[in-house]
Amino acid sequence: MSDTQQTKDESEADGPAASQTDSSPTESTSSAESTATVETPKWSNDSISKTLSVSFLLCIVCSVFVSTSAVVLKSRQQSNKLLEKQTNVLIATGVINQGDNPTPDEIQLAFGKFEPKVVSFETGEYVDVDPSTYDQKTAAKDPTQMVTIPPDIDVASVKTRAPYGLVYLDKGDNGELRHVVLPVHGYGLWSTMYGYLALQSDLTTVTGFVYYQHGETPGLGGEVDSTKWKAQWNGKKIFDDEGNIEIKVLKGLVNRTAPGAEFQADGLAGATITTRGIDNTLHYWLGAHAFGPFLDKLKAAGE
Repeated sequence: MSDTQQTKDESEADGPAASQTDSSPTESTSSAESTATVETPKWSNDSISKTLSVSFLLCIVCSVFVSTSAVVLKSRQQSNKLLEKQTNVLIATGVINQGDNPTPDEIQLAFGKFEPKVVSFETGEYVDVDPSTYDQKTAAKDPTQMVTIPPDIDVASVKTRAPYGLVYLDKGDNGELRHVVLPVHGYGLWSTMYGYLALQSDLTTVTGFVYYQHGETPGLGGEVDSTKWKAQWNGKKIFDDEGNIEIKVLKGLVNRTAPGAEFQADGLAGATITTRGIDNTLHYWLGAHAFGPFLDKLKAAGE
């Protein structure tokens, strides 16, 4: 083989290798550029920093919205609470019937004939406290105001009461007393039960008795909400001629023809504890440690 041919062959043999060697730097550079391209920018949509920032801003917006809504709705909630109280007082006195749907203006017009008063449980006298701002429930839980009820007379398991009670006087156009509405509460099976008792001007005959807040079992103790159970209270008597509390909520049904039936009310079937709680509630709140002194003074004033 000639020298020229040998040189040519070596050149051809070295060619591909040399070409491959020469391309390596270019490929490395291209690979490095590709790697640099896929790096996540600091503020890309997939960055943790941006996710946290968006979440924080969303929390701020939601907090502002909730706070603003609470402030805006507070007055409406207070207004609705007042209307609910007024409605239950009107139901207890028979001014409106259960199931009626009066407008707020009609409720306020009817309730305008009632005079709220704050009375001392100890003396039975009216006290100089604004009834529009006095909260009997809150006062009963305030250590600076509440009165501890002795266990031997705490038949309704109230434990503590306020020093004063908020009553509602229903007076006619001539100022003559027609009804007195008393707030009462006591234990049930599952909850404390809150209601209103309306007495006629003789302060012993019941016009109505309604519960407006409780957690009793529907169909059992919850039957205090039934129209039939509430309707029976109209005309019942609380006190006998000597002023003793004679009302009794029975475990069963009242024999309407038996002597003393006017001092008895039907209990709640299958709800013995709730029935006993209602009976004890009436006996406590109409007794000497609660509204008893106030009712005695009203009776004396009317004689």
